[in-house]
Amino acid sequence: MGGLKVEMLRVNETILEIRGVSREFTSRGGMFGPGLRVRAVHSVNLSLPRQSILGLVGESGSGKSTLARISVRLLRPGAGNVFLQGQALFPDRGKKTSRIFLRNLPSRLQMIFQDPYSSLNPRLKIGYSIAEPLLCLGIPSKERRERVLALLEEVGLNPADAARYPHEFSGGQRQRIALARALAPRPEVLICDEPVSALDASVQAQVLNLLKDRQEALRLSCLFISHDLTVVGHMSERTAVMYLGRIVELGPTDELFSRPLHPYTRMLLEASGQEKSGRKHPLRLPGAGSPPPERGCVFAPRCPLVLPDCRLLEPAEKEEGERRVSCLRL
Repeated sequence: MGGLKVEMLRVNETILEIRGVSREFTSRGGMFGPGLRVRAVHSVNLSLPRQSILGLVGESGSGKSTLARISVRLLRPGAGNVFLQGQALFPDRGKKTSRIFLRNLPSRLQMIFQDPYSSLNPRLKIGYSIAEPLLCLGIPSKERRERVLALLEEVGLNPADAARYPHEFSGGQRQRIALARALAPRPEVLICDEPVSALDASVQAQVLNLLKDRQEALRLSCLFISHDLTVVGHMSERTAVMYLGRIVELGPTDELFSRPLHPYTRMLLEASGQEKSGRKHPLRLPGAGSPPPERGCVFAPRCPLVLPDCRLLEPAEKEEGERRVSCLRL
């Protein structure tokens, strides 16, 4: 009985926490003036429980990929921090960080990118590409080879494929290879940034089912990013909705889909229902590309339910049970 309690505590434990993360980019200025500052991520707070899948949805340009890259230390936040089991991925300057923690980070935290071909070196055989993270971790050659061959079988490929090059595979097969590479160090957390958006619908289903199977078998914790709500609904237990760098709604996926609280979430769901299956292009709703207002709610220029105060005041986050939402109407 005591062992069961310990296991339940571990499952509910937050393994990855994004706390107050912001990031700005400055576009290159021209002869007519300085560059513009673009706030890609603004004060984002998210927590990923152990052995769960958290979905992150939003249109193209909402800041999802920027947040993903910050979460694996490919980008540095302008403010805030990311914590893996309580340890900061971006320690304060002057504060000592465990070199062992940072050196071992790839063995605990991995990412799958949208385009599998660009994440694989075309000059390397896929066996070497899959083994590369293991080489960096100092795994002996015999163990590396055994693990590579086993991983190829786990993702539905032939061990003999280790001697082939990326261009010899289809898009779905390359994403399986990318998954095998990400799983090679046996990570605890997997960040999936639009992993099936470039694939045909039938191939999408195969890769998603494979990813779900591996997540459950290996007890992985996943942040799953997509513009496709159908995909997120299939994969995630909880979903966060992102708009212009802000989390506007968060909650259990079933509840969020059946009873959306934020107008933007409703718009996404309505548009997703109208889209044809097999869509490859990022979801874009009416009014997409509108610059954020200087004050008030960032969604006010596109909101069908806008109030006068929405153009003046930035909504504070409110909690309703397991739900979080930022909207002045609630």
